Amino acid sequence: MGETAENRLKRLKMRSWRRGTKEMDLILGPYADAHLAEMPDPMLNAYEALLDENDQDLLPWVLGQQAAPAPHAALIALIGTFARARFSAE
Repeated sequence: MGETAENRLKRLKMRSWRRGTKEMDLILGPYADAHLAEMPDPMLNAYEALLDENDQDLLPWVLGQQAAPAPHAALIALIGTFARARFSAE
C-alpha cells in the first residue's frame, strides 16, 4: 500500500521545517506551507528530490550565490523569489 497524498504532504512539510540549518528551516518551511498543497505530482517529485540535497549546497543556490544544478534550477528560482519577498516584507 502506497503513501497517501495527505501523508506525503505532511512528510514533505516536516522535512522542510526540520532541516540541518535554521536558515533553511526558515526558507523551506514557509515555502512548503504556502505551496506544497497546490503542487502537481511532478513538481512535488522535484521538491522531494531537492530536499535530499545538503543545506550547505541549498543555501547558496537559493541566495543566488551559486548557480543551482539544472534539475533544481527552476524550483530554486521559485523558492528564492518567495524567500526574498517574504524577508523584504518583514
